[in-house]
Amino acid sequence: MPTNKPTGRRRATPSRRLPATTRPKILTLAAFLVVASLVAGYLALSRPDDTAPAASAGKKPSAAPKAGATPSWDGKTRVLGDGSTSYTGPQRGQLKAVPLKPGEKPPQFVVFSWDGALEGSDHLFSHYRDLAKQYDAHMTFFLTGIYLLPKSEKSKYHGPMHSPGDAAIDYATDDHIRTTLEQLSLAYEQGNEIGTHFNGHFCDAKGGGDWSVQEWKSEIDQFFSFAEHWKTNTGFKDIPPLPFDFKREVTGGRAPCLEGQPNLLKAIKSYGWRYDASSPGDFQIWPSKKKGIWDFPLQMLPYEKGKYQGLSMDFNFLYNQSDGETQGDPAEFPKWQQQTVDSYMAGFNRVYYGSRAPLFIGNHFEDWNGGIYMKSIDQVVKDVCSKKGVKCVSFKELADWLDVQKPATLAALRSLDPAQSPDWSTVVK
Repeated sequence: MPTNKPTGRRRATPSRRLPATTRPKILTLAAFLVVASLVAGYLALSRPDDTAPAASAGKKPSAAPKAGATPSWDGKTRVLGDGSTSYTGPQRGQLKAVPLKPGEKPPQFVVFSWDGALEGSDHLFSHYRDLAKQYDAHMTFFLTGIYLLPKSEKSKYHGPMHSPGDAAIDYATDDHIRTTLEQLSLAYEQGNEIGTHFNGHFCDAKGGGDWSVQEWKSEIDQFFSFAEHWKTNTGFKDIPPLPFDFKREVTGGRAPCLEGQPNLLKAIKSYGWRYDASSPGDFQIWPSKKKGIWDFPLQMLPYEKGKYQGLSMDFNFLYNQSDGETQGDPAEFPKWQQQTVDSYMAGFNRVYYGSRAPLFIGNHFEDWNGGIYMKSIDQVVKDVCSKKGVKCVSFKELADWLDVQKPATLAALRSLDPAQSPDWSTVVK
C-alpha cells in the first residue's frame, strides 16, 4: 500500500440551487483515487457540456429505450471458449422493473459499487458479498481484467500508449486469482453485477483521458480476453467455469481515475453497454443520459455536517481527513469514521425524505486509516438497506428500472432538487 500523498486541490463546483435548509457552502475535491493500490489522479468536478439539465423546459422528452427482452433459454448450461466461462441462463433474483403508477413514490435506490474487485488476503470481496446477501442487497463489483492474468503472462497486456506488461497497479498472485474467481461466481449467483474497471489503471499522462476511441476499444477487448481465457492464461484446470458470459453480463463500468469519458462513451456504444459510472461527480439528482448511455456519477454529499460537499467515495474522505495519507493519526480514527458515516447518512436522508434520487456510493477494498472506511460502509449498509422503501441494487438493475419509466416521469423527476419532497401526484402521472 503506497503512502505517498496525492496531489490536488479543492475547487468550487458549478452552482445548482438547493433548498435553503440544505444549502451549505459547496466545495469539493479535485484529487481522486480509484483503486486501492494506487494513490494518484486528478479530478475536476464539473457538469459536462452535453449533460442534460435537470429540467428540460420547453422540450418534449425523447422516448426512453426499453430494456431488452429476456432471451429464451432451454435450461442447458453451455461452456464457452476454453472453458473459462459458461452460459447458465438469465441471471436469477434480479429486480423486476415496472413503471411507476400515477402518484406512486419512487423506491429509494442505493448502489454500492467496488472498484477493482479482487479477493485478496483481507477477504473484503467475500465480506461485502456476504453482507449484501445478509441484507437482501445487490452490489456492483467492477473487475480489473489483469487481476485474472498471471504476472508470468503480463506481456499479453498491451495497455494503450504503454509497453507490453506495463500497469499502474500490481498483478494478482496466483492464489488471489483463484480466490477472485471463486468470489466472482458466488457474487453472480447471488444476483450481484459484474462490471469492468478495465485493466492497467493508467491515469494522468497516457491514461484514459488521452486515449482515442480505438484505444478504449483495445482496452475493452483485452478486458474481455483476460476474463474469457483465464484457464488458458493460468493453466488452472481444477476450477469450474464462471457461471456467466462476460459479453452478455457486462453492461457498464467505471474508468480509472474517472478519466476519458467522452471517448469512452463513443467506444462502448458498439458493445451495447447501457451505462457508464465514470463521471467526475454531480449533485444528487435523478440520472440522465449522455450520448444515449445512462450516466451514473459519483455524488456530492454533505461533509462535516454540511460545511462543504464532497464526493461519495472513500478516497475523498481520506483526502479531507488525513490529507491523502493512507494511515493518518490513529487517535483521529473514531472521529473520522463517524464523520464518514454521518456524511453518507446525510446524503441518504436528503433524498430519502426528498426527491428519492438514487444514491451512488463508490469504494475500494482497502485498509486506509485503520479500515474506518470499510467499517463505515458496513454501518451504512445495515442502516439503509433495511429501511422501508429502500432497494439496494446494482447499476444494471437501476438501468433496467429507468428504462421502463415514462419519459415524462423521468423528466419530472430530474427537475427535483435533492431535498425537495414533492406531491408525487404532480410528478408521477
